[in-house]
Amino acid sequence: MSPSRRPDLPEASAQPYSRSRPLPPYRGIVAVDAKDFTGYPAIEHGEISRAIPQLLQTSFERAGIAEVWAERRFPGSTGDGYVFGFDPAKMPFVIHPWLSTLQEVLTEFHVHSTGAVRIRLRVSLHIGPLPDAGEEYDGNGTPRNDTHRLLDSRPVKAMLAASSANITHVAAILSDRCYQDAVVSGYTGRHPDHFFQVPATVEGKQFEQAAWLYVPAPSGNLYDRRILGDRVIEDHESGRGERGAESRGAGRRAAAPQVRIRADKGNVNNGTVYGGQSVRNVESGGVGGDYTGGDSIGSVGGDYVRGDRFGGDYVGGNKAGTVHGNQGDTVHGDKREDRR
Repeated sequence: MSPSRRPDLPEASAQPYSRSRPLPPYRGIVAVDAKDFTGYPAIEHGEISRAIPQLLQTSFERAGIAEVWAERRFPGSTGDGYVFGFDPAKMPFVIHPWLSTLQEVLTEFHVHSTGAVRIRLRVSLHIGPLPDAGEEYDGNGTPRNDTHRLLDSRPVKAMLAASSANITHVAAILSDRCYQDAVVSGYTGRHPDHFFQVPATVEGKQFEQAAWLYVPAPSGNLYDRRILGDRVIEDHESGRGERGAESRGAGRRAAAPQVRIRADKGNVNNGTVYGGQSVRNVESGGVGGDYTGGDSIGSVGGDYVRGDRFGGDYVGGNKAGTVHGNQGDTVHGDKREDRR
């Protein structure tokens, strides 16, 4: 070799931040996983692994987007599931109607199968740049990793576990990017209110992202702390509690209007008064100013009001007896009258 000729340097590695490169093409990613796969006897694992791609193909064809399956990129079986990439322009159709169609196909499968195997699927949807040049290691990258993390996250697992095995066969989780691009934008034939935001975490993994649950055929308790997380539950219950209190308060006010009674230089006790009761300008050891009370008055007298009692001489029960001291007249029975 001539001293002046140097061997060519190897092609630059994929070291990050060393130089600029074009982004890989954006791909939609769908991954599915069978619930309780390892709980089945080993002899059934092969049957389930073969059935899942067949069910997926049927569901895409019935949903009217057979091309998503026919043109899938970097497909692969995971044993208890399946994953592949597709044109992200089709993502709105994958969200709807495909997820609902998949639910229908699985329902039909369970009806017509022998009942020995029930396949319930978790589904994860994401969008991101992934290598796709038709080579062996295409499809590997952070978006695909996140797709699998979402699939294994606590909310979607808990949702399928908490729902009825007779009703809910599909539980889907969408990355926030997928939700924002395809749902919030209005391109998907499902209103955003069909989706529930959840904190997606994976036990034993450094992973936490906001994500969105969608269940085509819900059953059980959607507002389960195991699924939505305490923060989401508290926000939901707080809003519901405020609305309920307003409704109940309005009902009480309509059913029991306030009663106002005036008594100058005397005292009044009318037994049980539903709604409110006012005592104005009571002298001779009475209550100064106005008082609007609850449903009954127990004791009257003194200069203050506390709880359901007035300090001072005591009048027992809802039916007044004899009032002692400088409190006015003796009142018997349950009478209602105005004194001026």
